[in-house]
Amino acid sequence: MNIDVLLSPLELPALANRDLRSAACVVFDILRATTTFITALHHGAGKIIPVSEISEAMTLRKTHPNYFLAGERDGVRIRAALSGGTDFDFGNSPREFTPERVRGQTIVSTTTNGTRALQACAGAKLVLAGSFLNLGTTAEYLLAQSPSEILLVCAGTGNDVADEDVLAAGALAELLAARGDARPTLTEATEAALNDWQTAKLDLFAALGRAKNGRRLLALPDLREDVAFCAQRDVFPLVAALSPDGSLRRV
Repeated sequence: MNIDVLLSPLELPALANRDLRSAACVVFDILRATTTFITALHHGAGKIIPVSEISEAMTLRKTHPNYFLAGERDGVRIRAALSGGTDFDFGNSPREFTPERVRGQTIVSTTTNGTRALQACAGAKLVLAGSFLNLGTTAEYLLAQSPSEILLVCAGTGNDVADEDVLAAGALAELLAARGDARPTLTEATEAALNDWQTAKLDLFAALGRAKNGRRLLALPDLREDVAFCAQRDVFPLVAALSPDGSLRRV
């Protein structure tokens, strides 16, 4: 088993030319898209439909008026001024997605990086959404599938590397190496992520708080609690995978 890490969102376009038919991809957008998706599915959402653009979300809403809209630009909920007249139902805070609000619902989500990263992996045999909240369960699922190649995709922020995503990739690589029957082959990028994780894992909350996205969230009174939420380990024992129709569902 070969484990590679895509560290930068600038590497996403190259995935279109990469043969991923035997690969399993795990996408990390720790602060906060994939953490939010995992939370929503754990709390009973039927499916999440990730889209890249606000216009795509609005088109789906017109066709399916019962769909909820979720997403952010510059970290905050999409409002009518950006969408062309509609305030989105949710932003991108996982704490918004309570069982009372999402149980049985379909949620269309567009975020700055996370949803684009998921779509960029669509050619893979298996595409999972990962977070610290479901890391252990995701590792066990991957090992049971025995893919020849695992690609850990860091969604990043804008065009920049997001430290928190790299830490999650390193943490998952550590679990896969420890729990697998055979020692995996790690690329240079994977080794780098693993080394970063070894330093940060003693105090994950502090590490997330030092990251650019963490600092931004901690400076916003309404969102600062998201950092601690996203730093929780293995609280939701579920796996979230992209279905053939492009929606993210619990498996």
